[in-house]
Amino acid sequence: MMQYKFGIDEVATKISILQEEFAHLHSYNPIEHVQSRLKSPESIMEKVARRGCGPTFEEIRSEITDIAGVRVTCSFVSDVYRVYEMLADQPDLTVRQVKDYVAQPKPNGYRSLHALVEVPVHLSDRIVPVVIEVQLRTVAMDFWASLEHKIYYKFDAAVPQEMVDELREAAHTAADLDHRMEVLHRQLHGDAAAPRDPASSVLVPDDRVVALLHSMRAQDETR
Repeated sequence: MMQYKFGIDEVATKISILQEEFAHLHSYNPIEHVQSRLKSPESIMEKVARRGCGPTFEEIRSEITDIAGVRVTCSFVSDVYRVYEMLADQPDLTVRQVKDYVAQPKPNGYRSLHALVEVPVHLSDRIVPVVIEVQLRTVAMDFWASLEHKIYYKFDAAVPQEMVDELREAAHTAADLDHRMEVLHRQLHGDAAAPRDPASSVLVPDDRVVALLHSMRAQDETR
């Protein structure tokens, strides 16, 4: 389990760096918040029993791909794809599978972008590839999914059909809200709302860095 915890740390660090860099370059933060979760051994064994996986750790690793997860909640739908693309472009990260429930929602209305990514975890004696499930969604998608989960938990998954229909309708409402907010976002930011070519972006040092560089240059000239 420690390997998966380290895998979460690796992905979370990548996302944090990308978030900070993007905010610096574009004066805009596409990420609202990031959460992570690690399945308990009991939960893993329950899933192993349901799927009939082999008893070895390697067989479980191969079959159960959602042991560790990172959830990224973004401001707008375009940000979901933007953040995914930035993460997928990392040279030491391998995307193993993508399920786009934003473009193709589940029958119950669930919307999110799921990606299985593999990252190298550097241990003291070896490098271990670890698979992490990354979920990217908007605030509206996250709101709906969180409450839908609570309702299903309350009814022990036996939710009355009329409530299922209401949840599906609420998902459509949330999707409409996402669309309307995306339109406003693009009206406000124009081309800035679309992903930019990283090669065209230049890091501009802040005043403190400039002052430090001038100080170092002055010291060199007096030597």
